[in-house]
Amino acid sequence: MNFSKRVTSIQPSATLAINAKAQEMRARGENVVSLAVGEPDFPTPPHVIQAAKNALDEGFTRYTAVPGIPELREAVAGYFSRTYSIDCRFDEVMVSNGGKQCLYNILQAMVDPGDEVLIPGPYWVSYPSLVQLAQGVPVVVPTEPEDDFLVKPESLEKHVTDKTKILILNTPSNPTGCHYKESALVELARWAASRNIFVICDEIYDQLVYSPAKPASLCAFWTENKDKIAVVNGLSKTFAMTGWRVGYVLAHVGLIKSMSKIQGQSTSNICSIAQKAALAALSGPLDFVQEMKSAFVSRRNMAMEIVNSWKDAYCPKPDGAFYIFPRVDSFYKGDVDSSARLCQVILEEEKIALVPGQAFGDDRCIRISYAVDEQLLKDCLGRIGGLLHKL
Repeated sequence: MNFSKRVTSIQPSATLAINAKAQEMRARGENVVSLAVGEPDFPTPPHVIQAAKNALDEGFTRYTAVPGIPELREAVAGYFSRTYSIDCRFDEVMVSNGGKQCLYNILQAMVDPGDEVLIPGPYWVSYPSLVQLAQGVPVVVPTEPEDDFLVKPESLEKHVTDKTKILILNTPSNPTGCHYKESALVELARWAASRNIFVICDEIYDQLVYSPAKPASLCAFWTENKDKIAVVNGLSKTFAMTGWRVGYVLAHVGLIKSMSKIQGQSTSNICSIAQKAALAALSGPLDFVQEMKSAFVSRRNMAMEIVNSWKDAYCPKPDGAFYIFPRVDSFYKGDVDSSARLCQVILEEEKIALVPGQAFGDDRCIRISYAVDEQLLKDCLGRIGGLLHKL
């Protein structure tokens, strides 16, 4: 069979592939622990599950409006308005099948063949592929762990050409957990606006920011620059709803309409049951988020203490999400000459699944998720440290 160039040019999601490998090994009876998957280990809140059950009982199982049922769009607008003290209307938001489809829709709506998209690296694994699927050109702008993997305007400036159209930002970051201060985020947005570069800000971890760091968003900047910004968010991380596939985006009305056209010809509306669950999530209490945050902070602090004891490893302290991204290339010796090979050895010898930094655009590092039981995390990190010591 002859496949299209766009599909042969992209790679499968590394994080999903590694998680699948771990599940396959478990199915063979091997005791494998995954520190690779990017989802909270907390249950979806009971009131959200009950809302889905009620929707089923009430027969809410038909097609809905493509950009989301009106009451859910109102709830999304309400979330942005309450959380970031802005005014936005329901027609300035839409819902999609997770934040990933929001990103896909934006890029499909805005990128023409050959347009360049700036992506600070390390980056979430899907950004380059989503750009390529829109026939755009991903341009990776490297950052350094000593700078907390945060990009600066002067670094971006070096990669601008007359084809540069979009900048993708992510805060807190997957894979690093590092987080921009509001002032730094706005500085980047102002730089982009001065160069006529549209900004997509992926804020999927916005509620998982740990004191003394403070949440940061481009929502306020958006209110004065609606044609220059799109803010992507969703329920997967904050509400432990990864499998429900509900994402949403704040953008100019014209972009929302264009995205709705694309979604209408691809997936149509998202699951009707998930929409009712999302409505309950966005309209209900957020007190359970504090429980998650407390657990993640405790795990992060323990993980940092252990990783900092690994000789010659370096890891900036993350301010959000639930990942650490240590630099470990000092351990590359002999056959273990890359992050992929190191992760393979750790999986084979210690039965612990990690994601190589290569998948995120930085082969010097590995990504470790601390969205697992604290004692289990402590044991795994101890075993990884022991293996690195042998190397």
